[in-house]
Amino acid sequence: MKKILLLSFFFINLWAQNDYDFRVAYGRADSNDFGEIISSQISPHHTGTHVMMLDAGYKLAENVLDLPIDIYVKVGFAKFLENGYQKDVYENTLYLKAYYNFDFLENRVRLGAAEGGSYTYGIIYIEKEEAIAKNGKNSHFLNYLELSLDFDLGKLVKYKPLEDTYLGLVLKHRSGIYGVINNVKHGGSNYEAVYIEKNF
Repeated sequence: MKKILLLSFFFINLWAQNDYDFRVAYGRADSNDFGEIISSQISPHHTGTHVMMLDAGYKLAENVLDLPIDIYVKVGFAKFLENGYQKDVYENTLYLKAYYNFDFLENRVRLGAAEGGSYTYGIIYIEKEEAIAKNGKNSHFLNYLELSLDFDLGKLVKYKPLEDTYLGLVLKHRSGIYGVINNVKHGGSNYEAVYIEKNF
């Protein structure tokens, strides 16, 4: 599966229009909640479970309000690798993502934030575990959030064909927003991942 993800990414370089993007990511589950992870309290989950993600997007707007902000609509597919605790679980996401672009040390850096929906074909094991521990509920459909930070790999290595190829970190989050969605107050999940994203 990892080879397929990498091959998919490299074949995408055959096209070049810059209105689309494609991302390949691989990450691990974290036992802390969203706020703790943002404040750099990172703790790999004891299950050792992981996630593989493919996402594709289309640019809806550029330089919104004359600010260096681009907005994309994105769809995603993920496979949660459950490390033998249960069968692997698949996910589809649909979300809007905004990138704030700025230049730093002759490189393009992007800070991204996304909001949307996530549907899983099964319940992720760590979500089951949290719901049981906190007497909560689970749901296939939950709110989806992500935060990301990346930089232009081509500009870093000064190789023009790699420009608009971004290497970064993303925090992937599913939750019921304290019970707003399907009455899920506990039972969400957080994954940190490394990714490569290509604009084309």
